[in-house]
Amino acid sequence: MLIKTFGSAVYGVEAITITIEVNWIATQGKDPMIVGLPDNAVKESLQRIESAFKTNGYSFPRTKVVVNMAPADIKKSGTAFDLPIALGILGASEQISNAEKMADYVIMGELSLDGEIRPIKGALPISIQARKEGFKGLIVPKTNAREAGMVNNLQVYGVEHIKEVIDFFENDEQGLIPTVVNTREEFYDAQYEFEIDFVDVKGQENIKRALEIAAAGGHNAILIGPPGAGKTMLAKRLPTILPPLTLQEALETTKIHSVAGKLPENSTLISKRPFRSPHHTISDVALVGGGGNPQPGEISLAHNGVLFLDELPEFKRTVLEVMRQPMEERRVTISRAKVAVDFPASFMLVASMNPCPCGFYNHPERECTCPPGAVTKYLNKISGPLLDRIDLHVEVTPVAFNELSSTRNSEKSADIRERVIRARDMQAERYKNNNGIYCNAQMSSKMLKDICVINTVGANLLKAAMEKLNLSARAYDRILKVSRTIADLSESEEIKPEHLAEAIQYRSLDREGWAG
Repeated sequence: MLIKTFGSAVYGVEAITITIEVNWIATQGKDPMIVGLPDNAVKESLQRIESAFKTNGYSFPRTKVVVNMAPADIKKSGTAFDLPIALGILGASEQISNAEKMADYVIMGELSLDGEIRPIKGALPISIQARKEGFKGLIVPKTNAREAGMVNNLQVYGVEHIKEVIDFFENDEQGLIPTVVNTREEFYDAQYEFEIDFVDVKGQENIKRALEIAAAGGHNAILIGPPGAGKTMLAKRLPTILPPLTLQEALETTKIHSVAGKLPENSTLISKRPFRSPHHTISDVALVGGGGNPQPGEISLAHNGVLFLDELPEFKRTVLEVMRQPMEERRVTISRAKVAVDFPASFMLVASMNPCPCGFYNHPERECTCPPGAVTKYLNKISGPLLDRIDLHVEVTPVAFNELSSTRNSEKSADIRERVIRARDMQAERYKNNNGIYCNAQMSSKMLKDICVINTVGANLLKAAMEKLNLSARAYDRILKVSRTIADLSESEEIKPEHLAEAIQYRSLDREGWAG
């Protein structure tokens, strides 16, 4: 008897429906076989399925069983196909009634030896694809049910044991309760809940201002200062002042984390912008993504959020260089011999570094102990093309005791966020006819002429700054973009000289002779 069940394979952040055809042939002495480019994890499912059958009172056919996974030219990997293959075998061997109804559902789950169903990766894109193709419902492990249940107009059932699924079909699709998730309510309720806040930061007003500008314009930033000055603490608070995720952004971000298996159990939409902080020993593949079965890397997990690289010069040069193209294109393409996968990677890069190996170059109180040339050598670990993609260079100085001990409250993140949202609203209106551009940092050089117009006083100021501070040519565009964001924060339609003056001070590393 031939039975068809349906599963799903995830490639990139999208799912492809897989038809699992099981045919029971009355020929003795033949081992069961799985065809259709299965990997070893899929082939080993037969041992798990046989054990689960025996534990629960079902028999594994001793005659020939052929399992075909179509399309047969796409590689199938992972253990999530255990459950649909098992149900197909039960249906083909006529051990389960109403087996033909299984074709109305996409079924996914890993089986344990006693028939329990373990979690899978990518439940959200699988659910989206199942609804798109008109399936009646989706059956997934209980821990993935809320994640898959975010998709409306699709019956999602969470199960913990294979017996629940068998009983569901034998009892004419009764006995399981669909998972209902109020996505919008849960999403909006959790958007403003943060454990950290800028109100806890003493002093550092100039750094807070720089991060506010970065958040308002989507600019990349680098914080340069001695150990203990608060670089990491300030960077971690950046997501608290970024505009809240839209539903579309939240869905994109959740899909990536779902595919990577990074979503907590029983979770739904990611409601806050991600903040990823990989260790400086990270490899190229772990940062940008890849592997035999391509998986998203840290830059994709930071999509619509912040990628924080602490101690930037300590990262391997090759690791930093592979970020250059994704930073421009805001996506990364992983190419293999038979498949090419795209992962979104639209993130804000925030980096921090000590100014020298000892950490005390330009310190107001402590002496730098580095030998001559060490500061330049340390800074040269970061390539010019990468620095070219960083708009704000912010020098962080230690906080004085009087500020640390002050009882005066700092400004709350919520108040800063309101100004950032107003500035982003202005940019959304400005770029509404420019596809793929949402903030000032994404402006092209061609757009600068029309959007970043400065008057004669501003032009003279910028010219004098370029000559006096020996700023490099690459600083020119960055200064104009940052000054446009500062003007937006001031709700000004034109870029004034004071906006340019503030932007100029954020180009420390472009000054000739900064590193001695």
